[in-house]
Amino acid sequence: MNVLLVGLGRWGENHLRVLAELGATVWVADASSDRLAWALRQGIDRRRAVTDYREALTHVDAVDVVTPAGSHRAIAGECLAAGRHCFVEKPLAATAAEARELEAAGRAARRLVQVGHIFRFHPVTAVLREALAAGRIGRVRYATGRFAGFKRPRPDGGVTQADAIHYFDLFAYLFDRDATRVDAIQRDYLGRGLDDLSWTVVHYGDIPASVEANYFVPGTWRECVIVGERGALVADFNDEAVTVHLGEHRRRGGAWEAVETGKEGLPVRAEEPLRLELRAFLDACAGRAPNPVPASVGVRALDVVEAAERSARLARTVIL
Repeated sequence: MNVLLVGLGRWGENHLRVLAELGATVWVADASSDRLAWALRQGIDRRRAVTDYREALTHVDAVDVVTPAGSHRAIAGECLAAGRHCFVEKPLAATAAEARELEAAGRAARRLVQVGHIFRFHPVTAVLREALAAGRIGRVRYATGRFAGFKRPRPDGGVTQADAIHYFDLFAYLFDRDATRVDAIQRDYLGRGLDDLSWTVVHYGDIPASVEANYFVPGTWRECVIVGERGALVADFNDEAVTVHLGEHRRRGGAWEAVETGKEGLPVRAEEPLRLELRAFLDACAGRAPNPVPASVGVRALDVVEAAERSARLARTVIL
């Protein structure tokens, strides 16, 4: 399959590597001559490296958009109009309204739009889904997620849109239900006009999930905890580890006791999430499998992002 990769930034470099490993014939587009020169050093044929992505559209079957969020609507929209399937890194667009426009453009062109919510393809997520489906911790009561660490702020959106969105979508996927209401606190400590710290409580029906995202705490935190009636699942996406802690509170006489009944590390397959994600995209383009993350998923994630912004600004609950 001929695939056009638009955007050769740090994450675009990984896309180029994985697409090549999957056997795709890769074209690349980037406005920077330095980035194109880098791609040539990686083995890209000079004839398949362009500064304007439009020049390559007649030569490819699909497009992989790895550019800043503000450009997604224009680039993906034009590629869809040209009849090309599109993979679009998260967030699907800069706003939920633009995301809905891309969803409609995909329907009109009868081409698929897959959104890059990569946590859905993480091996840790697969283990969590299996444990929840097997009822290992009973009915889910609540969940927490932390996507944080001391790092360079993204220039194309606040930390809620850039990082917390991972968990907004992850919990919707794990619990198989959409968000229903949102409460949030956001701060702009750096004075950029964009949030750099946020706490968001997203309700998925009767399951509340608290999500923390920021650029300040030391280290790199990619973790979540899911608490149920009979225990909890503790997941670390960095270390690719999932532990089930079994236990419950029991009343004996006039007192409550916390009774631990077991602890088990669950096996996690060593697979690269981006490889699984892009392989799923190529399979969907070729008609071998359905689109695993359609545009509607990206729309719903952005609905939560925007609800969080409104909640923080107005200091009230926002109903979805």
